[in-house]
Amino acid sequence: MSVNLTAINQYKTVNVRSAVASASPHQLISMLYDGALTALANAKGCIVRKDIEGRAKSLNKANAIMLALQDYLDVEKGGEIAENLSALYRYIVTGIIIANREQNAKKIQELINLLLELKQGWASMPLNIRKGQSFR
Repeated sequence: MSVNLTAINQYKTVNVRSAVASASPHQLISMLYDGALTALANAKGCIVRKDIEGRAKSLNKANAIMLALQDYLDVEKGGEIAENLSALYRYIVTGIIIANREQNAKKIQELINLLLELKQGWASMPLNIRKGQSFR
């Protein structure tokens, strides 16, 4: 059974690498949002199950993703929008720390809801902007 599980995990890793390699910058950000949402949902489940190690691992992953998203921001080109996203990302990182310390599933749900709004806005971006074109 463990051989099959190892093979499945290796397949998933190759599949993710292939998706990342062929993704546009817009798709990469969507993938990061998905990864953060999955990690937060896993952490919430771990709190319910009282799985301390799983909670910490999932919240650390979500935190790393949010920090990466913040690092990708270009405040010079993005201006006020990038500054606002940076503030939201900092809020989420702070919320992750609080949720971990307090083992607070409600705080995690608040962060999930916020990220879902960001993801929805990102997904509804016009195609010309997704491709890096201007507002013509």
